[in-house]
Amino acid sequence: MRRPEMVFFDVETTAASADEGQRSVLEFGAIVVCPRRLVEVDSYHTVIRPGDMSAVSKRFAAMVDVDVASAPSFDQVAERIFGVLDGRVWAGHNIQRFDCHRIREAFAAIGRAAPEPVAIVDSLNVLAHDFGRRAGDLKMATLASYFGIGKQSHRSLDDARMNLEVLKRCATLLLLESTLPPGMLHSSAAGAITRKRSNPQEEPSSKSLVNVTPSKRKQRQGSGGKIRPKAATTTPKPCFHMILRHSRTILR
Repeated sequence: MRRPEMVFFDVETTAASADEGQRSVLEFGAIVVCPRRLVEVDSYHTVIRPGDMSAVSKRFAAMVDVDVASAPSFDQVAERIFGVLDGRVWAGHNIQRFDCHRIREAFAAIGRAAPEPVAIVDSLNVLAHDFGRRAGDLKMATLASYFGIGKQSHRSLDDARMNLEVLKRCATLLLLESTLPPGMLHSSAAGAITRKRSNPQEEPSSKSLVNVTPSKRKQRQGSGGKIRPKAATTTPKPCFHMILRHSRTILR
């Protein structure tokens, strides 16, 4: 069976509205990644015009290289976004509570069925589990600085690419740590180093931590289309396991 591709994606949104707490998607960026070679094979990016232009911050308008008012609306790009996301492994930094919800809300707002993943990989939880606080915190900007990748731009496509690079470097570091004698790569006196944490949340409250999570439609359907009870434990999808297969404890 063909292994599903991974798609790292990120969305930028308006601030939550005062009355309903809704956010409009302003920008969508995604890279499709071959799970065997961990290389980008395709990408898609678009700025999106919200229904209420007054919700667009001056900071965002100044960052983008197009006029937001002339950008396509979400319903004009929904088909392309659906094609990028549907049936793939979704990956991103703390996406389960924030980015995934924003995508589903945006599709619901135009009366269309939302795309569905075959699994979800939230890199914040992966890093919190084994990487700990050695970078200081688990914000993407901090991790990028720690690994010398560069400064986070808070542009969707750039952030998706940065997310993949952070995971690659984390996997490499954990592989070396599992291979070399203890203490060779870092000093045990470094107060920021923590292998396990009982409360790993480091991102703003708009995002949360999740494990590698099979989608609901794949989780409960067995062979022959029969519904079976949800298993007590969840086995990670093998495509992401390939990213960190040499890190013995990062995925269980």
